[in-house]
Amino acid sequence: MQKSNKSIAGYHILMILSSVDGEFAPEEGLKFQEFLAEEFPFKVDLDDELDIIATLHPDKWQEHFEFHAQCFYDDSTDEERKSFAEFAKSLIKADEDVTDKEHDYYLQLKKIWKLD
Repeated sequence: MQKSNKSIAGYHILMILSSVDGEFAPEEGLKFQEFLAEEFPFKVDLDDELDIIATLHPDKWQEHFEFHAQCFYDDSTDEERKSFAEFAKSLIKADEDVTDKEHDYYLQLKKIWKLD
C-alpha cells in the first residue's frame, strides 16, 4: 500500500469504522459529512479512495485499518490524534449502538496512537 496523507488516512479509518458493523446508518453519514467538510473544504475526488475501500474484502479491513492508522499517526500531532479519536468515537456512537467490532477497532486505534 502507498502511504496516505493524514486526511486520506482519516477517510479510510472512518470508512472502515462505519462499515465494520455491517450497516452504514444515516446518523453515521451525517457525522461523516462533518469530517469531509472539515478536511476537504475544497473540491476533491475521493472516488478512487472509496473504490479501494469498497473492493476490500472484510478479512483485509484490519490490516488496512492498521496501515492507515499508522499513516495518520506519522503525519499528525498528539492533539490532532486526540481530536480525531474523539470524532471517531462520536461516529461509532452516532447510531446509538456500538458493536463489539466497532469498539475493538476504536480501541485498536487508540493503542496504535498510544492514547491510553
